[in-house]
Order: sequence, then C-alpha cells, then structure tokens
Amino acid sequence: MLRFPQLRFFASLSLGLSLAVFASGQPRGTGLPAATLAALPDLATLKTALTLTNVQAAQIGPLLAEIAAAQKDSADKLAIFNTLRGTLVENAGASLTDPQKAQLAQLLTGPGARGGRGGGGGPAADQPAPRTDDNSRFAHEQHLVKRTQGKIDVYVEGDSIARRWGTSDVAYAKYLANWKENFFGWNVADFGWGADTLQNILWRLDNGELDGVNPKVIVFLGGTNNVGGAPGSDAKAEEIARGIKAVLTRFQQKAPGATVILTAIFPRNNNAQLYAFTKKINAIVATYADGKKVRYLDVNDKLADANGALLPGMMNNDNLHPDVKGYQVWADGLKPILTELLGPPAKEDHAPLPTGDPSASRPAAPATAPASAPAPTARSAINSF
Repeated sequence: MLRFPQLRFFASLSLGLSLAVFASGQPRGTGLPAATLAALPDLATLKTALTLTNVQAAQIGPLLAEIAAAQKDSADKLAIFNTLRGTLVENAGASLTDPQKAQLAQLLTGPGARGGRGGGGGPAADQPAPRTDDNSRFAHEQHLVKRTQGKIDVYVEGDSIARRWGTSDVAYAKYLANWKENFFGWNVADFGWGADTLQNILWRLDNGELDGVNPKVIVFLGGTNNVGGAPGSDAKAEEIARGIKAVLTRFQQKAPGATVILTAIFPRNNNAQLYAFTKKINAIVATYADGKKVRYLDVNDKLADANGALLPGMMNNDNLHPDVKGYQVWADGLKPILTELLGPPAKEDHAPLPTGDPSASRPAAPATAPASAPAPTARSAINSF
C-alpha cells in the first residue's frame, strides 16, 4: 500500500508533469505562459494505468481533486491574462504604426501572434465567455447604445478584422473611407470588437448587442482568434466550426428574419499548414449554408495563393488584418449579395454613427478609486467615450 508521503510525491509528480507540458508550450524568449494547461488524468484512468487497489485510489482521490482545482484556477487566470494581453495588442492601434503593433504582438505572444486567447485555457468555442478588461466592458456598453440608434439594415459582427473596417478610430480612417465608399445607402452598422474569440462574441450576443435590432442581413467573420498562429488537430477544427455554428444559431434566434452571410476565415501569416487548417474549418462552415437564409462567402482565393501565401497588398504588416485592398476584396464579395437582398443602395444612409476604441477618448482611471464609486451606466459610459 502507498504511504502518505508517497501519495504526496505521486501528486507532486502529476502536477509537475502537467506544468512541464504546459511550460513546453511557451513561446521561446517571451517569458510568458502558453494559453493552456495539460489535461489531468481522472482517477479511473490512473487506477487502470497503475493497477491501484480501491484503498489506494481512495487515498489518491482527494489529492488528485486538489491538483485539478489548482489547475482550473490557473487556467482561469491564464484566460484572463491572455484576454488582457490581446486587448493591449489590439488597442495599441490608436498610437502605434502597423509595423510597431506587429512587433508588439510578436514580443507579447511569440510567432503567429494574434489578439485573443487562441481558444486555449478557457471554455469550448461554442460556449459564451465575457471579456474581463475595462475597455471591452465599455465597448459592450457602447454597442448596447449603438444598437438603438439610427436604422440598421445590415449588422456586421466579428473580431478586429470586422471592427477596423467600420470604426471611427483615426488610426483606421482609410478603412472607414473604404467602408463608406462601398456600403453608404445600405444602412450598415459595425459591431465587431478587437481580440474577440468566438466565445466572446457569443457572450456579447447573449448580453443584448443584437436584441431588438432586427436587421435584414447579418454579415459575420470570426474565428481567427480561436485558430491562433499555428495549425491544430481535426478536433480543434471541428470545435471552432461548432463555435461558428453557435454564433449562427444566436443570429437565427435573435433575428429570425435576417439572411446571414458567413464569411470564410481569412488566410494569415503566410503559413501553408495554417492555411490548410483554416480550410478544414471553412469546409465545415460551408455546410451550414442553405443558399437562401444562410449564405457562405469565401474570397480567400483573392487574398492568398493556393499555398496560403498572402497576395501583395492584401494584408497589413502583421499578416493578419486586411489593408484597403483586402477589405475591397471582401466588399466585392458582399455587394452582389446585398444588392440581391436589399436592392441598390439608397442616396441617403441612416446607419448609426461609427464608434471607436473607448480608451482613445475615455479619461484614464485614477490611481486609487473610492471603494464606494458606482459602476458606470450605459449612458455615462457612452458620454465618456
């Protein structure tokens, strides 16, 4: 029979192995943890693998549970950490050039950097999860107000690729000009938010951002922040596709009259293996379309070659976010569908005004805030943007 010190040693060894696998996933030279922890075997698996007696299993059980609880706490903290890290990369856009921002992302997250969690260390891609940083919370409040303003016939949802196109941020003025050139007269409103994973988008939809809007068309592009900078397994591809299916289901529940245009996840990083992985996800997503109420739009052959090498001028220097030429490719794919569904654009546009990064105009928080300070309301948050 194993004695208590031996059990402690076994438990420590299990945790050590878990942390060793975890550490091996760290980007070299970043000093930052990876986004996921190794899976811990359950008691039944250990009992079989080690041929434990019932008494031994009973003694190991509580220690294994203790390790699992510690691991879950670590994973939760990593999810928060990675969300904040992604937010820093995304929101630096107001003050940094694209090359500087790309370098910042590389320093913070290693090769294949991107804003968000990469789908690791948190809930599955089809499960909602909130962003915990203040800027994302203020942006959510901003969207709740925006959905009540003007007239919204086309609702655009997604991550930073969608957000940058229709934002008022000065850093992305050329993208907004392209947005207006292509969509003026169709009452198109942008509800994308930078660094969001599918989990984060689901949470925003579950918490009011589409409620009462009733658009005629919904355009969606998301999932690249779940893909991350490296190819994954078939199981990961299927999970990400399930996340997109969950987003589609929310659209259908909250705006049953809308036609949804699912845009294929864009190529990124000039990486052939990553492109092949993304194509697996897109192939699954394509099956969700019925050609009527759910359309599928894939413009990737105009953004990259057959090996995933990005075509000149399509993406900015981070090899992830489109430049004007890339956005025009997306627009050229969308406009025939919008014309079919809505008719030609009108001479006037009644969409709500574009919104931007809350941190660009919101005063910095004081070093120490009174404990009794009230939480900002939607209206007071909007007034501070």
